[in-house]
Amino acid sequence: MGVQSDGPKDGSGAGADGGRDAGGGGRSDRGRRATAGGGAEAGAGRGAGAGDAGGDASRAAASTGPVRRKAATPAEAGAAGKARGGHGSPVQIDAGGRSVRLSSPEKVCFPDRGYTKADVARYFLAVGDGILRALRDRPTTLERYPDGVAGGSFYQKHAPKNLPDWIPTAEITFPSGRRTREIAPAEIAAVIWAAQFNTLTFHPWPVRGDRPDHPDQLRIDLDPQPGTSYPDAVRAAHELRSVLDGFGGLRGWPKTSGGRGLHVFVPLEPRWTFTEVRRAAIACGRELARRMPDGVTTAWWKEERGERIFVDYNQTARDRTIASAYSVRAHPDARVSAPLRWDELDDARPADFDLGSMPARFAELGDVHADMDDHAYSLDALLEQADRDERDHGLGDLPYPPEYPKMPGEPKRVQPSRARHDT
Repeated sequence: MGVQSDGPKDGSGAGADGGRDAGGGGRSDRGRRATAGGGAEAGAGRGAGAGDAGGDASRAAASTGPVRRKAATPAEAGAAGKARGGHGSPVQIDAGGRSVRLSSPEKVCFPDRGYTKADVARYFLAVGDGILRALRDRPTTLERYPDGVAGGSFYQKHAPKNLPDWIPTAEITFPSGRRTREIAPAEIAAVIWAAQFNTLTFHPWPVRGDRPDHPDQLRIDLDPQPGTSYPDAVRAAHELRSVLDGFGGLRGWPKTSGGRGLHVFVPLEPRWTFTEVRRAAIACGRELARRMPDGVTTAWWKEERGERIFVDYNQTARDRTIASAYSVRAHPDARVSAPLRWDELDDARPADFDLGSMPARFAELGDVHADMDDHAYSLDALLEQADRDERDHGLGDLPYPPEYPKMPGEPKRVQPSRARHDT
């Protein structure tokens, strides 16, 4: 990536956002509650060092991929930063022909691995075509870590007021009916701009900006429960592939979550509402659970799940998002969400894919999900199954997340053991 050392007075490029426009609340696709806080690091060059720290940062940022470093403790990382005179002078990054400013490039984001903010930016450039394919024109929530993964995080659900005019936005509507605008990346420079503000994980909505109420992806989240592990999710994913094929020849594209689970994305014709897509996800999960009753469940309440893979159907509800392909996850070893081919599932492990290893894989194979957007499938067969489940077996809707308004046809949002106690 092309990098130039930049003096702290140059306000070009990424602009400045102190986090005041950040949206709070929400949960990640792993259900963690966001911590409050703002990004204390503005893009005006705060923390710029003296001497040749800027030159060191430029040379580090200009290499072809993240540099593998000896693990450092947080104390060692902090001491090293002070020895360098802060976190390095700002640099200008050439991102697809657009110059984006990166302040504090030597700030350590992953203490256990020593990866810096410049390494994160370098990583996103290395997988640029892939992550842009996953985000392009989608309203996107930013998961930001102002102090690296050792500190707190928050979700930015609103485009900041000082957003560069070259980054488009898209309007979204929350379950409450409130509206806002989020960034909708159209070029890799928007990803690097977000990295400037310590974004590690991107959470795109399953819609495009021009049709914000009609998802064009069915996202199946296979979430291992206590007592299960990634290999159990793999077995469920293989059976899910067969389930999808049986409903009108649906095809899914699998990826690691970056944790212990798997995500399978099915591209859709944008003809259905969020409610209908969620209904289809429930029908899909129920069929998978029928085939694997000891291994898979759609039970919303944890006390009913047991040691099984939970099909988290609520990840298809409005304003529930899943980490994008190639997003960096807040794991100490800097894992990323890795797109996979079906024939790789059995041998792949989440720890195989991280900030250091993914660029080499991408350089060799490219984006293995590159053809996803060439397809668009119908939900008709799954929705017909949902109708049969309800008509023939009395299986209607399932509970929504607790922060949602009560939905038509939804059962009581009461934990089963508490409901039995109350009666």
